[in-house]
Amino acid sequence: MQTVAHILRSKSNQTVCRIAPTAPVLDALKLLAEKGIGALLVMEGEQIAGIVSERDYTRKVEFIGRSASTTLVSDIMTSSVICVGPEHSNEQCMALMTENRLRHLPVVENGKLIGLISIGDLVKDIISEQKFTIQQLEHYIHGERV
Repeated sequence: MQTVAHILRSKSNQTVCRIAPTAPVLDALKLLAEKGIGALLVMEGEQIAGIVSERDYTRKVEFIGRSASTTLVSDIMTSSVICVGPEHSNEQCMALMTENRLRHLPVVENGKLIGLISIGDLVKDIISEQKFTIQQLEHYIHGERV
């Protein structure tokens, strides 16, 4: 069973993109598009204030006719953010994401943000783990030493 720490180490880009709660939503959209990501952590200094996603924009700005240039990130962000630690397993994270309908989980250690994992990161890790298990079983069945 892999842990969040292993998933973070395997990510090619470990930079967590952030935005201030006082920034206009338009700035958040530009950053999401520029980085090719689906969510940003909303930070006040080193503290997590919330998380904002493309879905938040669609449902809380565009759909109801607000303006991305005048609406603040703090107006649409999710402020109750569920976080995990590096010791959490990929299965625990999948359960949290499924139960709470989340696509991103900030990773916090000793009160400090150390990373962000997505549902895609978890799926990739689980598939990799399953492939390894299958290979080991095939070697065992064929009597090969690994």
